[in-house]
Amino acid sequence: MRNAARIIAPLLVAVLVAAGCNAPRQSTPTATGTVAPSATPNFAGLSVNIVTGGQGGVYIIYGAGLADLLTKQLKVNASAESTAASVANMQLIRDGKAQLAFTLADTAYDAVQGRTTAFEGKKADAKALAVLYSNYTHIIAKEGSGIKTVADLKKPALRVSVGAANSGTEVIANRILEAYGIDPAKDFSRERLGIADSANRLRDGGLDAFFWSGGLPTSQITELVNSTKIVFVEHTDSIKKMSDKYGPFYFNATIPKNTYKNDADITVAGVANLLVAPSSLDPALAKAILQTMFDNKTTLEAVHPEAKNLKLETATKGSPLDFHPGAIDFYKSKSVWNP
Repeated sequence: MRNAARIIAPLLVAVLVAAGCNAPRQSTPTATGTVAPSATPNFAGLSVNIVTGGQGGVYIIYGAGLADLLTKQLKVNASAESTAASVANMQLIRDGKAQLAFTLADTAYDAVQGRTTAFEGKKADAKALAVLYSNYTHIIAKEGSGIKTVADLKKPALRVSVGAANSGTEVIANRILEAYGIDPAKDFSRERLGIADSANRLRDGGLDAFFWSGGLPTSQITELVNSTKIVFVEHTDSIKKMSDKYGPFYFNATIPKNTYKNDADITVAGVANLLVAPSSLDPALAKAILQTMFDNKTTLEAVHPEAKNLKLETATKGSPLDFHPGAIDFYKSKSVWNP
């Protein structure tokens, strides 16, 4: 049973920039069997549930902006649902309860392969629409805690959040810990909290450290550094180990200087974010969604800076999932499809 709250995208009207676009045109067969342009597809009234993430993360903000945009431009009834993020989102796609999902590439692959407990016996039948932007693995501790590397977390008295249950953060946290020979079930006191609760608990002394995989900047961490001195825990030794075991999803990523008042660049584990849909999604709708997103990129950028990383030249690069036929049609129309 889902307890996740729905966030109706029109709540973001005040921060969105009005932008006009024409929905993509579809084609209909003529009497001779050739294809000729027809009227704009009519998607009015279709429900489009976009599953996102928890409060304070990028997914929910980006997803709410996308829902508002699709509602305005395609006349669908789009909404953004707050969830535990990647794992939960792929389960909702699998179970036919969502039409679009934000997810990390590693979790998406697990879902379509059915290779983890969350998807064992029931794979997700999903396809990629776009590679959106990269996530950055934040491992954060209070300054003065003595925690500088992941190995320093191996103390039963420490309270550490590995991310919300059924989140992509938890998947990555467990794999990083595994790379350092740490068992989160017994080597520290494990919490499973989302970014908002993790940041608040660290600030208030209820946590010693937490994991977070998200885009830049993550608002809750921006707020945290305004009241609490933190350190970013080094974990680059885990990146190759994770890639060797689980697949080439992980890469060296840089949190630039001054993103969070940090006085130098920070190298962390990165992983791509995808926008995915069920394989059964109408190809014309999939194409229309992408056309709308690219035609109104400035609107999405006004919602969150990570939308600036939605680019035709990178949207088809780095997905472990096959692309949806409607997405392939869109990218071919832009002359950027190069499988």
